[in-house]
Amino acid sequence: MTRIDFYTGAADRQLVACQIAAKALGRGQRVLIYTDSPLASDEIDRKLWSFQQLSFLPHCRVNDPLAGETPIVIDHLGKNLPHAEILINLHSECPPFFAEFERVIEIVGYERQETDQARQRFRHYRASGYPPETIALGQARNN
Repeated sequence: MTRIDFYTGAADRQLVACQIAAKALGRGQRVLIYTDSPLASDEIDRKLWSFQQLSFLPHCRVNDPLAGETPIVIDHLGKNLPHAEILINLHSECPPFFAEFERVIEIVGYERQETDQARQRFRHYRASGYPPETIALGQARNN
């Protein structure tokens, strides 16, 4: 069953996504970062390039020929996904394909609209039979 974690209290959702992706990469796990739009995909792409000054987080877009070999993939369409390990959802809605992944990570900031959308996603997961966990970023466990 897909594990779903809501990380709450993110001052910068994209920065937290980069941190989680880097941690997963260090563990040999593959990550899909799912966004709302091409613009949001561009933004997280730039953030991944500049996230660490002395190292590189290998990433590409889902339509890149190397997507099947690249550990971090960015997408906003949800089609032709190259793997199903970790899904970091930066989209405002529940990804329709979430149950294909071993783990879903939702990152929630402080803005009212963000928290309202996150509550809707939380209820959707729970109603679908997937009990989500909530983790306050200041108290995030080591996993």
